[in-house]
Amino acid sequence: MPSKPAAYAEASIRVLKGLEPVKQRPGMYTRTDNPLHVVQEVIDNAADEALAGYGRRIALTLHADGSVSVDDDGRGIPFGLHPDEQVPVVEIVFTRLHAGGKFDKGAGGAYSFSGGLHGVGVSVTNALARRLEVTVWRDGQVATIAFAGGDVAEPLKTRPAAAGERRHGTTVRVWPDVKYFDSAELPRAELTHLLRSKAVLLPGVTVTLAHEKTNETQSWQFKGGLADYLNQHLAAEPLVPLFEGEQYASGQEAEDIAEGEGAAWCVAFTDEGATLRESYVNLIPTLVGGTHEAGLKDGLFAAIKGFVELHALLPKGVKLMPEDVFSRASFVLSAKVLDPQFQGQIKERLNSRGALRLVSGFVRPAFELWLNQHVEYGRKLAELVIRQAQTRQRASQKVEKRKGSGVAVLPGKLTDCESRDLGFNEVFLVEGDSAGGSAKMGRDKETQAILPLRGKVLNSWEVERDRLFANNEIHDISVAIGVDPHGPGDEVDFAGLRYGKVCILSDADVDGSHIQVLLLTLFLRHFPRLIERGHVHIARPPLYRIDAPARGKKPAAKIYALDDGELEAALDKLRKEGAREGSWTISRFKGLGEMNAEQLWETTLNPDTRRLLPVGFGDGGIAASVGVLAKLMGKGEAAARRELMERHGDRIAVDV
Repeated sequence: MPSKPAAYAEASIRVLKGLEPVKQRPGMYTRTDNPLHVVQEVIDNAADEALAGYGRRIALTLHADGSVSVDDDGRGIPFGLHPDEQVPVVEIVFTRLHAGGKFDKGAGGAYSFSGGLHGVGVSVTNALARRLEVTVWRDGQVATIAFAGGDVAEPLKTRPAAAGERRHGTTVRVWPDVKYFDSAELPRAELTHLLRSKAVLLPGVTVTLAHEKTNETQSWQFKGGLADYLNQHLAAEPLVPLFEGEQYASGQEAEDIAEGEGAAWCVAFTDEGATLRESYVNLIPTLVGGTHEAGLKDGLFAAIKGFVELHALLPKGVKLMPEDVFSRASFVLSAKVLDPQFQGQIKERLNSRGALRLVSGFVRPAFELWLNQHVEYGRKLAELVIRQAQTRQRASQKVEKRKGSGVAVLPGKLTDCESRDLGFNEVFLVEGDSAGGSAKMGRDKETQAILPLRGKVLNSWEVERDRLFANNEIHDISVAIGVDPHGPGDEVDFAGLRYGKVCILSDADVDGSHIQVLLLTLFLRHFPRLIERGHVHIARPPLYRIDAPARGKKPAAKIYALDDGELEAALDKLRKEGAREGSWTISRFKGLGEMNAEQLWETTLNPDTRRLLPVGFGDGGIAASVGVLAKLMGKGEAAARRELMERHGDRIAVDV
């Protein structure tokens, strides 16, 4: 017989203090396969000093005892008492989560551009280390402090710098605690690549790697920049000379681009072999890409498409898509973003919406100029891109031929897309005709179809399958998607499927949520295999728009928030950035129809900046999902619903 659970009372709530959260759940803060990322946090701090113009040297040593030290000649971490905390600043940096010098991006901030933004970087390194020692040279003094398991082991000591001793910089030596990692060994190839890339992105800065056991030392200093690096790593000869550029904002470009923001890039096009793609934001490697890569893709595509159209090079029946250009592009991209928003603590992907427009806005005109100055190169690239498009279209047409000729007449209100490639095309089921109008104008007509729905869709939970098409909206949805209604165990013919993604797009209010539930009921009850195959998604439009004033180096900008929680977080962030209370304007969208086409594209339709939730069955599978929706949508379940509301009604916020 199972033991009786302990009582749930006030004492049941545990508050994790200091670095305890990191020790209990290290995987939420870093990679746990090996200690490379916790060492990288120290390297990134040294690189931020160089990026800010204060350091010319970064030296990493792999010691014989398994420890790693990182030495730089930056300004040195301050070690005086913090004015509010009355604790040495260097101690705060290594022992407090969400404390650092990189939150203040405004005028007078210690760092304008940096990779650090959570303030948890080196404190995570310290939390997961058996021992960590810090030595700082600053203001004619030398300070030392040591930690064990994240706690102070040897308090701060200072002494005057000796004659001839260096004047500024920081050395951090760390002994990673093996119990937190699958392997204590640093992957040498990844480490070498990381250090080499810092040298590439910081021209004139010397980066060294020393192995104490073997007395080997590697050193890198690049003056040729990205082009030299890319040329050395290409798998095949480039089709045309490399396209290289660099541009940063002067503050006059646009209202939401800050002075100093921009990018450096180098692109090579090859017609065979593997492609090399590396991107960085403020010197942080973004292994999964993000919106800055999307901006590069957007700029390259727009420029080549314009060149092809200008010179009438496109054969009849061929339509170009961004992937036709990007699939044969190798690149190194280094973006500078004032306040980058990353996905996750290890910062593998950039999520900042403005980065797409920032990078694209600089790359496109530069590439257009390059193509028109080198027309013969432009024609070669056009041939490559057209070949890629023809190959893609031939593959898509093979699928078309299997569909047969008995195609139902598509709904008149469906605004279809031009592509028939399931890897790209998608249909949005949009609440209301006015929102449908904005969506039609704001969409990418190549890959995005719009089907506006009038009013609320029928609750189809208890509707027999042969009676479904009596409802016009359900009939139009089925015909537009190209799949007939079916049950969970039925064999389904997906040859007629017309879209890779079916996206529910409704208002961000209570009525919109109701429409979402009705459509999800329809798909779960009568199109469950679409959900099973991952075709059904929910688009999440914002509920609020904040018109933020200029603050420090950050210009005025429009910020979107999905809900009240995001709104509060955005306002807190504005306050921290120095915005005066009430200097912003908050608009609440009453519905999608209030958004203009540009806003709807930027927030909800653009694949690179939108938030799209895939719909799945969860841990309990389809049976559990059916059980939940039966209780919510079944006509004979009023008593169960009443009990549910009585039990959990206090958790619901009413939107009046």
